[in-house]
Amino acid sequence: MNDRPTALALHDFALSGHCHRVRLMLSLLGLPYEAIPVDLVAGEHRRAPYLALNSLGQVPVLRDGELVLADSNAILVYLASRHGAQSWLPPEAQRAAAVQRWLSIAAGEIAYGPAAARAATVLGMPCDDVSAAQARGRTVLRVMDDTLKDSAFLAGPDPTIADVACYAYVARAPEGGIALEPHPAVRAWLARVEALPGFVAMPAATAT
Repeated sequence: MNDRPTALALHDFALSGHCHRVRLMLSLLGLPYEAIPVDLVAGEHRRAPYLALNSLGQVPVLRDGELVLADSNAILVYLASRHGAQSWLPPEAQRAAAVQRWLSIAAGEIAYGPAAARAATVLGMPCDDVSAAQARGRTVLRVMDDTLKDSAFLAGPDPTIADVACYAYVARAPEGGIALEPHPAVRAWLARVEALPGFVAMPAATAT
């Protein structure tokens, strides 16, 4: 493992699953960091000081010394590569491809499915069609359930950043009106993730 950082700081919003995946990774790796809350409700992410960190105005942003890094999945890759054990980002071609597939699903079907439905339902965020987001969520949960019937984790027998990337919005899918009961393999996977040493929970949201 590489040298531990001296100045990790996370610009964070507590109810964001994108932020939670970074908090979870930091905790699983045992990395201390400074949490810097970003007030999304007040529009802090759209103001010049924050836009200087991430011109897209999105959370999270990670600072590691002089490095400023945006995009939660990119941050997971960075943390696993620089500070983590090889198992979190396996080098074998087949498992590396599986990890990348689930990172893409986290940024695609999960983001526009359970994440979008939850954001609209409990955070009052705009969503063109909540029903369509819920339908996408149910579809991706079926795909996950099929995968996890034969695999302890999404990309093989051991946890990787794929599991970290997908956990939060799946765990909180019911907050967006998407039931987990039809997906026993997904529920068993959530329990395995939650049993990992260093696990930290995704906070529950309250409907606005």
